[in-house]
Amino acid sequence: GHILFTGIIYYLYIVDIFDHFVKFQLLSCTWIKMDHNNSETKDTLVQLLSPQRLREKVAVITGGARGIGAATARVFAENGAHVVIADILNEVGTSLAESIGGRYVRCDVSKEEEVESAVKVAVEWKGRLDIMFNNAGIAGFGGSITNIKMDQMMTLLAINLHGVVHGIKHAARTMIEGKRGGTIICSSSSAAIMGGLASHSYTMSKEAILGLARSTACELGVHGIRVNCISPHGVPSEMLVSEFQKFLGNTELRPNEVSSIVGERGSLLRGRGGRLEDVAQAVLFLASDESGFVTGHNLVIDGGYTSAFSQMSFIYND
Repeated sequence: GHILFTGIIYYLYIVDIFDHFVKFQLLSCTWIKMDHNNSETKDTLVQLLSPQRLREKVAVITGGARGIGAATARVFAENGAHVVIADILNEVGTSLAESIGGRYVRCDVSKEEEVESAVKVAVEWKGRLDIMFNNAGIAGFGGSITNIKMDQMMTLLAINLHGVVHGIKHAARTMIEGKRGGTIICSSSSAAIMGGLASHSYTMSKEAILGLARSTACELGVHGIRVNCISPHGVPSEMLVSEFQKFLGNTELRPNEVSSIVGERGSLLRGRGGRLEDVAQAVLFLASDESGFVTGHNLVIDGGYTSAFSQMSFIYND
């Protein structure tokens, strides 16, 4: 038994050495073939030498102080990115930025000049912009279409939709000028796919984002810029928890309880609700080179909820 165990240890050691040797050979071949005066050479070598998926990438996240934005900021930083958090929650945003070695800038996305300034912060800090995550949004105002208040709807659209337009516009300008390509990700929602999940104004804003992402992906592809969306469902962000509290009349409702409700009633993965980290990992994929051939796409993170009517699953029983 002792001899067998020792043999296994030696075998694993040899395999590990061989793995490192192969990586070294690949790196050597890559180095020989590269144009060492090209700025892309350094980036490629950094990617080969680091397991971090966003090593040295520069990102701006709107609505990045809490919820999905904050979870994504942490994941980006863990994967080597330099993150600028753009939000109106100054204290929370500043604290988070300091904790991940990033930057915070106050940004009301409904104001174009503030979004432009957020992008400039990234460029002045690190010299470029690689990733733009247009995530800021509000839940909106419910009620019947017959009683909808246009001023409230316009307020929501200014943030949820116009804010995304501002983000794409100024990120694209910077990325085109930098001639390095880039990736732009926009937060949509399951409400854009299935009716009856949110207010009319919110639904309209999120569906418009899908169309905008497709059309801008068409235009910007020639510059190496990818544009994609994420559409979460039932993920217990502060915004969703607040909406559940209002709907259920329970101000003590906690995020884990919301996740449990969604897991039982709003997911094909019965008992498994969505988490902020699920969305952050999806955004990470779209931000990384692993999704280099993905653009104009809407990545739905919903436990299959919008894909099938789970109440009919009995037809598959023998």
